[in-house]
Amino acid sequence: MNKQKKSRRHMSKEEVLCGEFFMNGDMACAEGAISAGCRFFAGYPITPATEVAERMSERIPQLGGVFIQMEDEIASMNAILGASWAGVKAMTATSGPGFSLMMENLGLGVMLETPCVVVNVQRAGPSTGLPTLVAQGDMMQARWGAHGHYEIIALVPDSPQEMFDLTITAFDLSEQYRVPVLLMADEAVGHMSEKVVIPRINQKELVSRPRPKVAPEEYLPYDSREGLVTPMAIAGEGYRFHVTGLTHDDRGYPVMTAEAQDKLIRRLVDKIRLNAKEIIRCEEIDIDDAEVVVVSYGISARIARYAVQKARGEGIKAGLLRLITVWPFAEDRIRELAPKVKAFIVPEINYGQMVREVERCAAGKAKARLVPHMGGGVHLPETVLKAIREEAR
Repeated sequence: MNKQKKSRRHMSKEEVLCGEFFMNGDMACAEGAISAGCRFFAGYPITPATEVAERMSERIPQLGGVFIQMEDEIASMNAILGASWAGVKAMTATSGPGFSLMMENLGLGVMLETPCVVVNVQRAGPSTGLPTLVAQGDMMQARWGAHGHYEIIALVPDSPQEMFDLTITAFDLSEQYRVPVLLMADEAVGHMSEKVVIPRINQKELVSRPRPKVAPEEYLPYDSREGLVTPMAIAGEGYRFHVTGLTHDDRGYPVMTAEAQDKLIRRLVDKIRLNAKEIIRCEEIDIDDAEVVVVSYGISARIARYAVQKARGEGIKAGLLRLITVWPFAEDRIRELAPKVKAFIVPEINYGQMVREVERCAAGKAKARLVPHMGGGVHLPETVLKAIREEAR
């Protein structure tokens, strides 16, 4: 152990981990961020996400980056927005109460079209709730937590390996679409320890935000003629620009008209909505002939996978649709499956959130049945299996 600590203290600034490791999901998330090129982390300690910050506080300085503990989550969110505009890939991590505090500045990040990653390791609430125990109660807040109309991207890992992999994906998507991307983990995945394979990442293969191709005097920070995702200048490189949370024109200057609002918000929404097919990721198991489909995500999907296997063993035609991307929602796939199945079973560690989206998209062609858990623990596989048996009759 002493040798390991010594080697970390003397790690080269260029060294990124590569190989097989045994670590928990929070630590894997931090290493994923580092592999993705993140070199700025601002955060405030909060269970069960604190291990992300702890790992980053040790690792980022070893690679020449900056870790800063802010006074609260409001400031943390603001800090990563500023760092991103300075040209650095930036991330923060929090849990339920801190996520609530970040909402106003998350909306600012959407309006400023700022690439960054926000990790929420969910715990049971509301309020202080069960700080050390699992829940999945922030799924709708992830979509609608900030005011106004906008689109967001949110990914959900089901293992420490995916905590690593999807953190990289989150950075790539944030850079590609110039939007904050959420990693909606849960306490069980964040705190479980498993083997994590960290490949050697070619930094040239990672996605980088579009950059201006015009001279500084010709640059417009929100030039809609460039398409849905506009080039992003970096502060201090000689480009003159203005950014504001107010409704603005292509120059970034405030314009208080309905016409300006219509033009801006349509573009902010459409850059995600019109690319939803490229953004959405799902895993499908035994779907082709399924009569009952379990729709789940995060730690709940791991329990659901076992329940589906047991149901198949009993001769029940069950399948699993695991949501990896929860926002944008995989509504086209649900609509496609609805006429072919008897029911969708939706186990969630809440009292019904994503099941509402399943029900909306099924549109009465198939039943959407919630299998809830209030938090503090995970479902028993037998509970999900019982629901599958009942709907398969």
